[in-house]
Amino acid sequence: MEESIKNTPNDKGSKSSLFSFLNGLVPSNKANESKGIAEDSKINRYADSIEQSNYLSRDLSWLKFNERVLDQTREKDLNLFERLKFLAITASNLDEFFTVRLGSLYNYLDFNKERIDYSGLREIPFRKALMLSVKQFCQEQDRIFKEELTPLFSDYKFKIVKISELSPAELEETIAYFDNTVYPMLTPMLFDHTHAFPVLIAKTLIFGVVTDANRSTLFPDDSENKKLSFVQIPGNLPRFFTIERGEEILFLPIEEIVRHEIKKLYRNIEIQSVNLFRIVRNGDFTLEESDDIEADFVDEIKQKIKSRRLGRVVHMEIEPNPNEWMLTMLQKRFEIDKYNIFFDEYLIDYTCLWQIIRHPEFQEDIKPVHPPIVHPRLRDKNADIFEVIREKDLLLHHPYNNFEPVLQLIEKAAEDPDVLAIKLTIYRLAKKSRVTQALLKAAENGKHVSVLFEIKARFDEENNIREADRLQRAGCFVIYGIGWYKTHTKLMLIVRKEGNKVTQYAHLASGNYNEDTARLYTDIGLLTSNPTYTKDISEFFNVITGHSQPADYHNLITSPRDMRNKLIEMIRNEATNAQNGLPSGICIKLNSLEDQHVINELYKASQAGVKIKLIVRGICCLRPGRKGLSENITVRSIVGLFLEHARIFYFHNNNQTKLYGGSADIMVRSFDKRIESLFEIVDEDIKRQVMHILDYNLRDNVNAYELQEDGTYKRVVCSLSSEEQPFDIHQRFFEVTGQDNEPIVLFDTEPKVVEEIETSEVEN
Repeated sequence: MEESIKNTPNDKGSKSSLFSFLNGLVPSNKANESKGIAEDSKINRYADSIEQSNYLSRDLSWLKFNERVLDQTREKDLNLFERLKFLAITASNLDEFFTVRLGSLYNYLDFNKERIDYSGLREIPFRKALMLSVKQFCQEQDRIFKEELTPLFSDYKFKIVKISELSPAELEETIAYFDNTVYPMLTPMLFDHTHAFPVLIAKTLIFGVVTDANRSTLFPDDSENKKLSFVQIPGNLPRFFTIERGEEILFLPIEEIVRHEIKKLYRNIEIQSVNLFRIVRNGDFTLEESDDIEADFVDEIKQKIKSRRLGRVVHMEIEPNPNEWMLTMLQKRFEIDKYNIFFDEYLIDYTCLWQIIRHPEFQEDIKPVHPPIVHPRLRDKNADIFEVIREKDLLLHHPYNNFEPVLQLIEKAAEDPDVLAIKLTIYRLAKKSRVTQALLKAAENGKHVSVLFEIKARFDEENNIREADRLQRAGCFVIYGIGWYKTHTKLMLIVRKEGNKVTQYAHLASGNYNEDTARLYTDIGLLTSNPTYTKDISEFFNVITGHSQPADYHNLITSPRDMRNKLIEMIRNEATNAQNGLPSGICIKLNSLEDQHVINELYKASQAGVKIKLIVRGICCLRPGRKGLSENITVRSIVGLFLEHARIFYFHNNNQTKLYGGSADIMVRSFDKRIESLFEIVDEDIKRQVMHILDYNLRDNVNAYELQEDGTYKRVVCSLSSEEQPFDIHQRFFEVTGQDNEPIVLFDTEPKVVEEIETSEVEN
């Protein structure tokens, strides 16, 4: 296949361009030219350090991922609402980035702890380089919204309006809405020498109101005595008030309404200024060890959730030209500077676009998602799923394959009188989880239910604590993990009495037991009754519930036990084969690649002559294609309709392929701070299916981006001179049939044997 690489609008391809965009974002100071020269010198040093490092910064790499998501908003072939969806996702991603990653950086800054980024920068210069990069990203968000998306609104018969654009009748309707619904919910909060600074809620729209205490409309006075107060707009109010004007729908931002009527909250007081802003707080917390896991642990989680609401401010977005006195006061109070403050000329917080996207009037315009394919061995609705799994291992590839078989397996196990026990790990659940309901039913039916429940899943802590408590009260045995490791593995075991013997059934996966995200995330899951797998999983649960220490697993690799070492061992084996002239090759698909130990081994393998193909959706700290370091390594990222979430590890192993799937990325946290698992794929048919997944990911020329040596990404497209058609994996996997018999060759050193692929993604 002949491919070309197209620059995306934000690509920066050299140190000089990096210097250029960082320099362009530093506020100019014409009154002090020497200070400007010094600032230029600093930026130049930042660019040098970033360019010279053999590793890419984790946080800057994440920002490049969000740029690739933002790139989807430029796709003119996509429906407007799909483009708005990607813009909203980038905003949500940024909120989490500020809360967690920037919050983590401030844990170092605020306590004077040393931190050296992979780019080589210390914590203070890195913060500046990072925030300048984020500002550039946000400027591009605004440009796309204003120049590329807003002009399309009229084609879809809607408009985001200002209050000045309303007719008298529409204004009357709006004021009635304010008086009856909004006004009773608003509470002005004064800050002065008699009133403490109020608690301002993160990710909420807030008006900063400056008034003159001694100058009122009733008793005017020439003296100045400024006071600052805040009006928070409740988060349970819709962001837009909708008005129908003929066939057109008007979306009026709630802040427009409150601003217009805010005088009703300050009767007979002179208002000097009203400015809208929004803050994000540090939400990155760690847990201190406690001897009482069952009581203190859960209680501490609850306390940490509360403290997150009061965390230090790390980011503020505000309207242009705010009241300088108010802004200075907020900067001092929040201990932030110009790098933390972003000025938003259009909408503050693009996540509000979800209200427009989900409006019932537009649902016919939303591009329908291809219905998932039922696995051919499960099409008979009368088939016994236990018999199907007992007959042969079964691979599900979501969302192309329906997640329903996994849910049905749990639900049937809950009702089946022959099922004795259900054990599984839970990281994230759907809000109205069928998994929880099935486990409650199983406990009610007298079955033994053991659940390793992760209540530290970030931003899902409250929901998970609530669900874990429901299970525990129903009689389920709930384990909150081993010590302070976060449980991220995805494993399930069902123990069933069949005649005079007991058979165990297992599900091993890369994704969560969440029926909602299973429609949006690409994942793989293996259903099996193979005793080798079930024995491993049984041993695994014995480890976490008791004191068992298995000598070794047969098909599982777990962390924090030995995952990093096992992966390094397999990488070194490929390097040894290459040095000895034997076939070699590594292909890994995952979400993030950050662990320096594994990156160094991949560099060594590349230098030994191993061809390495990496498919990394998000963060990638490995720098590919650097002469003498990583010339044999390529990195691509797939960003499109679905969130790529599957983890697959392929090692050529001198034609004796080693292939793994599972929950873990190549990250420090995955190896040292989490309970993770990778499972070896041993069935030859399923091996071909998984190889097929890797092959399609490497062939995609619609959703793929190639990571360059300088840390930028370039989009892969079909060459105009080629007859090759666009290859979109997010569509092609729905078209895969049992008739596909092309050879799966990831590396030229492999034997080119054509074998029929019995995939799980077959035609309806």
